[in-house]
Amino acid sequence: MKNKTSKNKTSKNKIVEEIKKTTEDLLTKLQTEAEVVVIEEETEGEINYKVSIQTPETGLLIGYHGETLNSLQLLLGVIIYKKIKKWVHIIVDIGNYRKMREESIKEMVNRIVGEVQTTHQPVTLPYLSPLERRIVHMMLTDHKTVVSESTGEGKDRLLTIRPR
Repeated sequence: MKNKTSKNKTSKNKIVEEIKKTTEDLLTKLQTEAEVVVIEEETEGEINYKVSIQTPETGLLIGYHGETLNSLQLLLGVIIYKKIKKWVHIIVDIGNYRKMREESIKEMVNRIVGEVQTTHQPVTLPYLSPLERRIVHMMLTDHKTVVSESTGEGKDRLLTIRPR
């Protein structure tokens, strides 16, 4: 049993190293100097690889409403899949953008929950990325008085918070 754990840990370390190297290679090709840190994290039984990038060129890599950041994350995920022959969940954060965005979404949701509880009327949120919608759904999963639901497709997908 020890060998299996050791082998599993080694393969996870190889994944972390591969993600770090691939991210650094991508940034080099983009002629962007950056510091890359990759952390393996387990949440709710899922293994996530968090890639933190610190660079003076945050705006360029984040892009309009995080679109460049999301594209970089998708591209990195596909490259890693091709290299290691399995899908792994990679979350890229540049200059703590995702962390700050998550905090602002949580503040907005708390305000909207209060509004929905007061008015008993549903409120539809402005466009959120799939990751951001997931944050809201996870936040409200066990809420006693409101529920969240997504409707629509693609860029037209919206999230509504309504009374239970």
